[in-house]
Amino acid sequence: MAFDLDDLDPRQKKPQPKNLDAMNIEDLKEYSAVLKAELARVDDKIKAKQSHATAAASLFKK
Repeated sequence: MAFDLDDLDPRQKKPQPKNLDAMNIEDLKEYSAVLKAELARVDDKIKAKQSHATAAASLFKK
């Protein structure tokens, strides 16, 4: 039985950084806005998960 070498790779590969040298100023501003929006979304998800973890911890401490 043969196995696939792709199974040895990590499930999620980290994305490679974009080449910023090839982007003009407007593209860089747009890319920055997209990244800021994504960071805000991640921060919101972290806060929600921390809130759920805190609520669960307080429930089980009783």
